[in-house]
Formats: sequence, C-alpha cells, structure tokens
Amino acid sequence: MDTSVLAALFSGALVALLLTLFGGGGSVLATPLLLYVVGVRDPHVAIGTSAAAVAVSAAAGLVAQARAGRVKWPCALTFGAPGLVGSLVGAHLAKAVPGGHLLAWFALAMAAVGLSMFRAPGSPGDPDVRLDPAAAVRLAPIGAVTGLAAGFFGIGGGFLIAPGLMAATGMTLANAAASSLVSVTLFGAATSVSYAASGLVDGRLFLALVAGGVAGVMAGARLAPRLAARALLARRLFAAMIVATAAYVAWRALG
Repeated sequence: MDTSVLAALFSGALVALLLTLFGGGGSVLATPLLLYVVGVRDPHVAIGTSAAAVAVSAAAGLVAQARAGRVKWPCALTFGAPGLVGSLVGAHLAKAVPGGHLLAWFALAMAAVGLSMFRAPGSPGDPDVRLDPAAAVRLAPIGAVTGLAAGFFGIGGGFLIAPGLMAATGMTLANAAASSLVSVTLFGAATSVSYAASGLVDGRLFLALVAGGVAGVMAGARLAPRLAARALLARRLFAAMIVATAAYVAWRALG
C-alpha cells in the first residue's frame, strides 16, 4: 500500500478520535497532518480534502451522540442553517488566497483554537434547555459568523460552536459538544463541496481518511468514559499540542 495512503489512514483515525473525545478542536489538525505527515503539497487540496473527511467523521460522531439523546436539535439546526451559508462564502473567499498566506492565517486560527481550550468550563448549564425566540435571535448571527470562519480556514469550527451554543441557550457542555457536531458536519460538507467543484479534493486520500476515521470514532467511544475523571487535564494537554502545531505551521508558512 502507498505510504501516503497509510499516513492518511493514521491521520484520519487520530482526527476522528480527538473529534469524538473533545467535540471541538480535533478537526483543526487534519490539514497539518495532510501537509506534513501525508505529504500533500497544495494547501488548498489539503484543506478541501480534510474538510470532506471531517464532515464524515463528525456525522459518524453525531449519530452516536444522537442515539445517546445529547443533541438539542432545534438549537443545533438554528445555529447550523445560517452557518451553512457562511461556510460557503468563507470557502469561496479562501480559494482566492495564495496557499502560503492561507496557511499563515490558518496557523493563527489554530492558535486561537488551542488557547480557547485551556479555559475551564463555566456554569454546568441546563440539561432541559428549549429553543425560544430570544435564543434563536442570538444563535443565527453567531452561526453565520462561525460558518464563515469554518469555511475560510477549512476547520470544523467546533471550538467556536460549542461555546456559542452554551452562551446563547444556556445548555450544558455535554449537550453543546454533541449539538456542535451538527454544524461541524454541515460546515465541513459545504466547504468540501466548494473545493471539490474547483478540483481541490483528493478522492483517494479522502477515502483513506474516512476509513481511518471509523476506527478513530470507535476508539474514542471506548476511551471517553475513562477520560471523564481527568477531562480538563486531557483537554489542556490536547490544547497545548494544538498550539505547538500552530507554531510549526506558522514557521513553515513564513519561513
């Protein structure tokens, strides 16, 4: 088997594992893995291919979370619908940006993701939250802006989606992490379709990422209960890894 395909299998498993465990943040590693582990040379192809794979992995995680009853569908869809439009606009804008410049901006977004994950969760939230008109008014514009960022940077955006859902509705972190997968799926799908229309998705590597992602989702489902007691420590270690990766991406992009 081609070494790039093997590397993509490993990368897909790692991204899906982290996405399942932490909800947000995992997808931001997909593009660097494709560039520096798999060996993809065009940043646009890496972003388009990773967005497609992340959408599939998020959808798989969403099925598991929905079965567990953690997804607040009215809130998630109210957030995701305007974000879907935003992600299409963001992807269109990103394709016009030179690859090196795009990676520099991507590194900045990565650093923001990592730093945001160091913050400890606030209020436990309301597990019985319901969508009302006031929450809908708050959710829609936040969703649109988050989708724009997700489409431009080619990331799932879960690190922004979960806090946005919590702030607008008062839901719990567990519900927000589960509900965020609706938007991660929508934004990733929209971004990848836009890139695919421009010939910027590698189908072979996409399939390898997805195949690896299946194993990652299964492993994440088994590991999640074991990490529950040390969830904050694990999240902060993961955040540190993201910040370090952002520094490396910036060095490569600007060097």
